[in-house]
Amino acid sequence: MTTIQNETPTGVDPRRWLALVVIAVAQLIVVLDASIVNIALPSAQDALGISDANRQWVVTAYALAFGGLLLLGGRIADFVGRKRAFIIGLVGFGVASAVGGLAQNQGELFAARALQGAFAALMAPAALSLISVTFTEPKERAKAFGVYGGISGGGAALGLILGGVLTEYASWRWTLLVNTPIAIATAVAAAILVRESRAEGKARYDIPGVVTSTLGLVALVYGFTKANESGWSATSTILLLGAAVVLLVSFVVIERNTAEPLLPTRVFLERNRAAAFLVSLLLGLALFGMFLFLVYYMQGTLQYSAVKSGLAFLPFSVGVVGGAGVASALLPRIGPRPLMVGGTLAAAVGMFLFAQITVDGSYVTTVLPAQIVMSLGVGLAFVALSSTALIGVEDHDAGVASALVNTTQQVGGSLGTALLNTIAATATTSYIAANGVAQTSQGLVHGYTVAFNWGLGALLLAAVLSLVLVTKQSPPAAAEGDETPFEHAEELVVV
Repeated sequence: MTTIQNETPTGVDPRRWLALVVIAVAQLIVVLDASIVNIALPSAQDALGISDANRQWVVTAYALAFGGLLLLGGRIADFVGRKRAFIIGLVGFGVASAVGGLAQNQGELFAARALQGAFAALMAPAALSLISVTFTEPKERAKAFGVYGGISGGGAALGLILGGVLTEYASWRWTLLVNTPIAIATAVAAAILVRESRAEGKARYDIPGVVTSTLGLVALVYGFTKANESGWSATSTILLLGAAVVLLVSFVVIERNTAEPLLPTRVFLERNRAAAFLVSLLLGLALFGMFLFLVYYMQGTLQYSAVKSGLAFLPFSVGVVGGAGVASALLPRIGPRPLMVGGTLAAAVGMFLFAQITVDGSYVTTVLPAQIVMSLGVGLAFVALSSTALIGVEDHDAGVASALVNTTQQVGGSLGTALLNTIAATATTSYIAANGVAQTSQGLVHGYTVAFNWGLGALLLAAVLSLVLVTKQSPPAAAEGDETPFEHAEELVVV
């Protein structure tokens, strides 16, 4: 058992609200980065000559590193000091962003994105912990988490606009370079304004678990990429997928037998929590894939500019926040299952509508209705599953359970992006081979719709899992004036 120790005198921190501004800016950088890069991806692909098979690494390199290292990042922050980890994360994120913005080839860009994810995995849990130890009074803590959640929800929308503006009027490189001065300035402010805190006890890190899980996921994603390039029956594909299975099974064995596991098996064996994590994984798969192909559809097929495509995504961000607000009001009354089932089904309807796009389609009649329906469903589902992830969890496992919602979303997104990109590219190639190069535009859209249909299948599976595994338990009660675990679930959605 570890306890929190503040390295400054006890009592209310007079600079706590300034410290919150610093933490909120850091979170804004992380949220902005995902949506900015999505909008800039077609331009970056053209500039660096990235193949269609490899373009998904711009997204998956970040998501894999972030999701795979998030639990370790939280433990490191606890023991080396949350302020210290926060500052290291900020500086590292800023440097990695500069490397990505100045990249001269795809390898440098992919490596920079992975570094961004790794440092974000250190910074994000440190930021949340700092809010918890800085704001000890329940009502103030609720307000602080409200600010944090609002920044997280609104930051994605801001990133869509900023990404479009920077890409169109400056360069796609500035969507990464813009992080560097902000991150460095925020690190300096954190050094002055934020209190240090750390957990007592001997630091123990599950390095074998980190290595096997991360390498297993990388091998799985690389295997999907190789399937795109060489086919599913190619020796390289089979070897990579086989290595992924061996590494991930080894990870499970390690976690069951180590004294200080990175991921205690008891956390995800309870049926409600298992459902929450599985649904988060499947939602991440569908969401990341949807954004990847919709960006290319709008900029490549509909010929939208970067700014116009960024603005065209705004209804999705608004819908997620709206759905989350509705779910927060309904959850204490009806429990999580109706919201998880209804939310995933609504998201599935939206994905079905996305699958109806055509070469000469209309944003207003097809894309916009699909965004509205899917985003409302995502907001409903994420609020309910983030609450369900904490049902019955022991206090010493609460941090792991909370982090796993974000981890599973990122991992699902990285795996889904790689798999769906392979499926879409294969479908496009087959369509063009059967119909001729004159039908290239139709072939590209056909590939997108096939990927959307696979995303639809993932969402329907999520709805079934929600119906079967989630009981009618009410969410855990919160102290009066304190935040509940589902109030800020919109921060989990990466655009």
